[in-house]
Amino acid sequence: MQEIVNIRIDERLIHGQVGAIWTNTLSANRIMVIDDAVINDDLQKVVLKMACPAGVKLSILSIEKAAANLLAGKYENERVFIVLKGPEVLRKLWDLGFHMTEVTVGNMSNSAETEQLRRTVNVSKQDVEDFKELGKRGVKFFIQMVPNEEKVDLIALLK
Repeated sequence: MQEIVNIRIDERLIHGQVGAIWTNTLSANRIMVIDDAVINDDLQKVVLKMACPAGVKLSILSIEKAAANLLAGKYENERVFIVLKGPEVLRKLWDLGFHMTEVTVGNMSNSAETEQLRRTVNVSKQDVEDFKELGKRGVKFFIQMVPNEEKVDLIALLK
């Protein structure tokens, strides 16, 4: 049986914290990047492959393909660490039948359309809507940059 060891929102996808600290702490042997834009960006795929730790498998998938693979149990006997850029991807995965219970929120960068919740977490109106809708469906969201940092309930910050 496949084991999803963590689902993490991080706009940077694979970088030092994800590649080294999170992957090691979770004992993940596969990182799954779910992003419809990245699958068509050869340069970004090369960068992600370089950032993926040695000995860890990497899947870079569209939302539809990821949902299909996860629902089919394609990653038998693997510890899968899912990384994606934002809550809209989670909402699409949910609507395709892949239901999660807990998500770690890392970096969501600042822009003209966002409001800061925490130092590294900035949300747009659409992000807030997606988080709240998934929260109603029972998904727990915790802001946590590194594994030894205390988890902060994201939904509580939205109220």
